[in-house]
Formats: sequence, structure tokens, C-alpha cells
Amino acid sequence: MIRRILSTAGIEFRIALRNRWVTIAVVMMALFALVLSAAGSAPTGALGADRLSVTVASLTSLSVYLVPLIALLISFDAIAGEVERGTLPLLMTYPVTRGEVLLGKLAAQLGVVALAVVLGYAVAAVAALVTDPAAAEGLPALWRLIWTSTLLGASFLALGHAASCLARRPSGAAGMAIGLWLIFVVLYDLGLLVAVVGDDGGVFTKQVFPWLLVLNPADAFRIYNLASSDAVGAATGLGGAAGSIAAWKPLLSLILWPVGAALLARAAFGRVQP
Repeated sequence: MIRRILSTAGIEFRIALRNRWVTIAVVMMALFALVLSAAGSAPTGALGADRLSVTVASLTSLSVYLVPLIALLISFDAIAGEVERGTLPLLMTYPVTRGEVLLGKLAAQLGVVALAVVLGYAVAAVAALVTDPAAAEGLPALWRLIWTSTLLGASFLALGHAASCLARRPSGAAGMAIGLWLIFVVLYDLGLLVAVVGDDGGVFTKQVFPWLLVLNPADAFRIYNLASSDAVGAATGLGGAAGSIAAWKPLLSLILWPVGAALLARAAFGRVQP
């Protein structure tokens, strides 16, 4: 089983290299990380934090938008593309199960996301370390940001696979991917903001709102990283929420989301006819 999954992953990774997805993802992450590293030095002295910690706080806010977008762009045609090209029937003749196909694609695409995250954040780390010798204090926060970004990417890769299976056409899958990004990253928080304003400090704000934040993988990622940051105020207004929610809750959400989304994708793939 592991051998078949790795074989599928190797093929998918080579396809990603050929389609320039690896290059595009790495360049996007590195460029934005470098810009934020340059801009992040301004509040360092006022916060009493090292430059890398400030940069990590800024990168957290960037990653919650960029990592899901990259993951969905890579994964939306994973199955729909096979259907449109007519290669799915051939793929299903191989001695590999549908679950192994999805796991192989997920592993390869997660490798692309992880590579982009590591190289992109490494650029920011080098820039911070060169200009601020004390920036080494922020390396644990950077490491936490790297592996949580990878978990966030895994969630949206699996969601992209589910959309690809449900749509069965790349055009429809692309529309669903854009919709998923808008709902989880943009509209969800706007809806919560409207509800909090309307509740005016009531039961929803005190009891329901924290759980709804944790249930969204994008918000769980942001809260978990900012809860331990020394430079929360420089990057976001979620500092109060991050400090009031136990760290295990968003972490558990980040772990469960890739599993749940992958199971959803597998169930949807089962209905796709070769």
C-alpha cells in the first residue's frame, strides 16, 4: 500500500514540477515573506520583541490567505482533470485503490505546499537574522508557523480534492475552489463579526463565538500561532480571542480538518465513474 501511494505521489510531484506549480508556489511565498520581513522591522522596538517574532506574526496573517489559496489552486483539478483528459479509466486499471490514488495526490501536493512554505519562510528568517542578531529568539515561533501552515495546506488540499470529485469538470471545480476560499477565509469571519456586533456582548459572544472560531481551520491556524506570539498586536486584532481560547482547541481543529476533508474527498471519489 505504502509503495503504491509513494509511486502515485512521485508521478504527481513530477507533474507539478512540469506544470510550474512548485516554482509558482515557492516564488509567491518567498516574495510576500520578504516584503513582510522588510516591513515588519518598524514595530520591533515598540513591542520589545525581536524582528523575527514580529515577522512571524505578520506571516501568520499572510499565510491564512495565501496557503489555502495555493492549496486549492494546486488541487482543484486533481480528479476533474483526470476525467476531462480521459485518463481516469486508465488510472483505475492500475492495481491501486481510489483511496491510494487520493493519498498519493495529497502527499505530492502537500510536498509542494511544504516546500513553498519552508523556502518562503526561510527567506524571511535569513533577512531577519542578518539585520537583527536577536532574531534567533523567534526561531521556535517560525518552526511552529511552518508545521501549522503545512497542516492548514493539507486541509485545503483535501477540500480541493473533494470539490474536484463533486464537480467532475475543472471549470466547475475551479468555481467551487474559489467559493471555498471565500467562505473559509473571508466570508466566515465577516459573518462572525456581524453576529458579534449584533449580540453586543451577549451569550453568543462569550460562549458560542470562541467555538465557531476554532471550527474554521483558517481561524484555528491563526489563533494557535498568535496565542504564543510576543507580537500579536502588530499583526491582528485577534489577540484577545487568541489569549482566551485554550491552545489545544485550535490545534485539535488543525489536526482533524485534514482527516475529515480527506474522508469527504474519498466518499465523493467513490461516486465518480471512470
